[in-house]
Formats: sequence, structure tokens, C-alpha cells
Amino acid sequence: MSDCCGTEARNRQERILLWIVLVLNGVMFFVEFIAAWLAHSSGLMADSLDMLADTLVYAVSLYAVGKGLSLKAKAAFLNGSLQMILGIGVFIHIAWRIWEGSTPSTHIMGWIAGLALLVNVSCFALLYRFRSGDVNMRASWICSRNDMLANAGVILAAGLVQYWSSPWPDYVIAVIIAGIVVRSSYGVLVQARASLKQAIEEKAGTASFNQS
Repeated sequence: MSDCCGTEARNRQERILLWIVLVLNGVMFFVEFIAAWLAHSSGLMADSLDMLADTLVYAVSLYAVGKGLSLKAKAAFLNGSLQMILGIGVFIHIAWRIWEGSTPSTHIMGWIAGLALLVNVSCFALLYRFRSGDVNMRASWICSRNDMLANAGVILAAGLVQYWSSPWPDYVIAVIIAGIVVRSSYGVLVQARASLKQAIEEKAGTASFNQS
């Protein structure tokens, strides 16, 4: 009885936490996306799409709370797939910006990236104690960790763009962010596949035991 109550209490905590980080990331996605277009910044656009990927990750993770291992693994696989698609989308956007050749507004880049950094530090702190949890909660924590690095990179890129009067630092940080997203999504997909395999083996073992 106590184990059941403890599990339900943990599930409730996870749901509340995921709703908080989902709303924070969702709002920041819209803020960064609009700012990226106004600033003509690939780095800020990459960061905004990373925020969107995180919002989707949190939404899927929220669905997976309290579910069985098989459903959690499938949810994590969806998480990884969505991140992979958005990461590839960032690479396409970078190519378009290079072709266009516009220089980004460093003022907008710096302020918006700084705001995003504050949001992600908050999310990271909230998710920290769940860093060793199931595949979906761990994926959520990894997203926040990666985002802080991406935000700091955009701030650095803004400074370098202004110093060199060149858009290339913005392109470079956008490529790095996209690479982090793709690499992270691949790790989630691998872990999700392993969890799904474990769920199938456990189900097969249970069926075999019941038949005997």
C-alpha cells in the first residue's frame, strides 16, 4: 500500500514539474522564434527550435508518466524522432541564411538568449533530481542541460558577430546547436530502443511463466 502511494505521489510530482517546464519552454519558443526572424539570427532560430523540441519532449514525457515500460519506451522513441526532425530543420534554415547573407542583430540575440538561459537554468534545477529516472524524465533533464549550453553559445556568438562584424559566428553556433540536438536525439532513440526490447523480453517472460 505504501509503495503504491509513494509511486502515485512521485507520478503527481513529475506531472506538475513537467507541466511547469512545458509551459516555460513553450512560451520561450514563441519569444525566441519571433526574435530570431526580427534579428535575422540562425543561432537564435536554432535555439528557438530547440525550445520547441523540448516542449514536445515534455509533452510526450507528461503522457508517459505512470505508464508501463513499453509505452514509456514508445514515448521516448517519439521524443527522439521529433528532436531529430527539428535538428535537421535547423540545418536547412542555416543553409538558407547563408544564402541570404544578412547580418544578425546582436542586441536582440544577446538579450533574448540571456532570457532563455534564465528559463533553462530554472528548468534544469527543477529536473535535476529526476536525472536518473526513467528514459523520458532523463530525456527531459538532458534537454535542459543541452539548452543551457546552447543559450550560452548564442550569447557568445552575439559578441563575436559584433566584434568581427560578420554573421559567421552566428552560423557556427547554429550548426553546433543543431548538432547537439541531433546527437541528443540519437542517444534518446538508442535508449528507447533498449527499453522497448527490455519491455518485450519481460512480456515474453511473463507469458512463458503463465503458460507453465
